[in-house]
Amino acid sequence: MHNDEFFIEKTKKLFEINTGWGDSGEWTNQDFVLLSEKIQEKTGVALSHVTLKRVWGKVKYDSLPNTHTLDTLVQFLDYENWRSFKSQNGNGDNSHLKQAEPVPVVAEVPAAAQPKKEIRPKVIKGVFIALCLIAVVFTLIKVFKPGPPKVADNDYKFSSKKIVSVGLPNSVVFNYDATKSPYDSVIIQQSWDKKLQVKVSKNDHQHTSIYYYPDYYKAKLIVGGKIVSMHRLLIKSDGWLPAVTQSPVPVYFSKQDAIGNGKMSLPLEKIQAKNVKLQPVTPDVLYANVRDFGEIYSDNFNFETSVKNDYKEGASICQLSKIYILCEGTAIFIPLCSKGCISSLDLLFTNYYESGKHADLSAFGVDFSSFVKVRIEAANRKAKIFINDKLVYSVGQDIIKAKIIGIDYTFQGTGTVDYVKLWNNKVNYEDDFNDASGGHFK
Repeated sequence: MHNDEFFIEKTKKLFEINTGWGDSGEWTNQDFVLLSEKIQEKTGVALSHVTLKRVWGKVKYDSLPNTHTLDTLVQFLDYENWRSFKSQNGNGDNSHLKQAEPVPVVAEVPAAAQPKKEIRPKVIKGVFIALCLIAVVFTLIKVFKPGPPKVADNDYKFSSKKIVSVGLPNSVVFNYDATKSPYDSVIIQQSWDKKLQVKVSKNDHQHTSIYYYPDYYKAKLIVGGKIVSMHRLLIKSDGWLPAVTQSPVPVYFSKQDAIGNGKMSLPLEKIQAKNVKLQPVTPDVLYANVRDFGEIYSDNFNFETSVKNDYKEGASICQLSKIYILCEGTAIFIPLCSKGCISSLDLLFTNYYESGKHADLSAFGVDFSSFVKVRIEAANRKAKIFINDKLVYSVGQDIIKAKIIGIDYTFQGTGTVDYVKLWNNKVNYEDDFNDASGGHFK
């Protein structure tokens, strides 16, 4: 059974082959910057060049990379996740294989009693020649076997058109030209999520997909496993969108169902009126606002809000809640939960990730019997997180600069937002939820 260090080294070798850049021991800082961009382009996940240099041993780091980093690295290599990579590369569970049957012991016949067999020289020579011919044939097959057809990016066209400018659900018409594909079919992928792929004929020119959630997406045209074209797609909400998340289609509510009297809250009776079951598996309530906030970026902004999870029954005993700042190509999410459940939390700040399984995130365990105030201060590519005006976490790693395009809240069961503010020296957005306008700019 190999350890993780063995598989990390194997991953590095596969990256050398995949990129064609040769010995990674000679890679420069710029190579890692470029690799970071390639990984984000293919997987939709941002790993900074500093993180990559830590994995490759260019920067001193005493512990192993976290699972999020390892999953992303092998997803770039077209594996589902780190566990799958290890399983397919020699660390699988072989317990299901049958034990070999014992070989029966045969009594040895004395040499003097065995009949002598004469092997003629012509027979030996014939066998030798036959083996040589077989070896030559296999070598020729290997040498002259045609490789996979080459795919040139500029041979393809790929664009899209939204059916409505704002609002959900939203259908998108993809226009493409893949007639030069060496394969009969190509793939259109809606976003970073590989589960949202559809195979289409190379001879067709249009395909329509439905987007159920507002966000910033990167739509991709994939030929022979290679992304040949990609473009950005911003699916906007019309102000705040209240919904219960479920697959395949969420349950939508009107703004008036959730907003008014200085609060954004989706009462339990309104959820249950739409036949949404809260037990035994409690769904999440989502409040989403994706729009053009102007010139405000993840590395330099201030954010403040006050929230409360309103449901603590059965499977929702942990009251898991998240505050999201959506950005182009990445995101920030701040987790909250009841104090006894902090091990289940994880925190993301663009390219910085921390798991409650491996780090102390106890400061994000809160008492939801009253409103919890959360504030983020990001400046000079660093960030501080405050809960009830107390500094609880600092992000010292350089933050990726990305345009902010949305604010989301998710509450296990349901929850309430008292107010929200987002600002820097150019943008001043706030919403006190006295009406359903979706907030305003000062």
